[in-house]
Amino acid sequence: MDELSKDRVREVVREQYGAAARGDVGCAPSCCAPGPAISAALGYSEEEMSAVPEGANLGLGCGNPQAIAALREGETVLDLGSGAGFDAILAARRVGAKGHVIGVDMTPDMISKARANVERVGLTQVEFRLGEIERLPVADDTVDVVLSNCVINLSPDKESVFRETFRVLKPGGRLAIADVVATADMPPELANDVAALTGCVAGAARIELIEAWLRGVGFVDVKVSPKEESRAVIAEWFPGGGLERFVVSATIEGVKPSDTTSCCAPACCGGDAS
Repeated sequence: MDELSKDRVREVVREQYGAAARGDVGCAPSCCAPGPAISAALGYSEEEMSAVPEGANLGLGCGNPQAIAALREGETVLDLGSGAGFDAILAARRVGAKGHVIGVDMTPDMISKARANVERVGLTQVEFRLGEIERLPVADDTVDVVLSNCVINLSPDKESVFRETFRVLKPGGRLAIADVVATADMPPELANDVAALTGCVAGAARIELIEAWLRGVGFVDVKVSPKEESRAVIAEWFPGGGLERFVVSATIEGVKPSDTTSCCAPACCGGDAS
């Protein structure tokens, strides 16, 4: 098939995850399983899984960003691609009533589902906004922590996602991301396969490229940590496909410098790095 355009990528992802929210399909074609099963395999505790209402955990993740977020009471958290609200609800319980959690998702059906789930558990410090993660509907320098779980790989413009996260983070703010990353170049037939794209595989970027993007927009203390044990889970996504040879789940971390005046990246110098 011809290389997918950015607009087509967004369209197929929106269609697939909208269907997942409505229950028209069980989940995305690969990076999924019954919610508790995949979540337990990828690092969520029984306590975390029981802390959300039924229907909030759709099993669409590939790790547990909560494990590296070190959330504190009173912090403001942004969840990219917040889905049905699973990670947003967990984050809200950690930051408490004085904290604030914003979930952003480009799928109206997911936004509706997440709002209903939050209302069921009475968490007033959580809100969900419709928008694309490449153009976040969030003000500059307002967020302490950016979370994301297996969403950035779906973006056709990942560098813009990282630039936007840098923009909205407060100085000293941090990234806590779980995602699928590429450890080897994929065959063209896989890289352009729609099912592999919406299943969190074909869109995965190489680790060194992610690190370069993060540093390029201004992040420091950048760390991408592959989870080799996740290859067994990935092998179950497309049985017999051998995808575990090309991709692995990883945690992605970075910090926005406390003194951004010392940063010479375009994101913190008004677009002029000279």
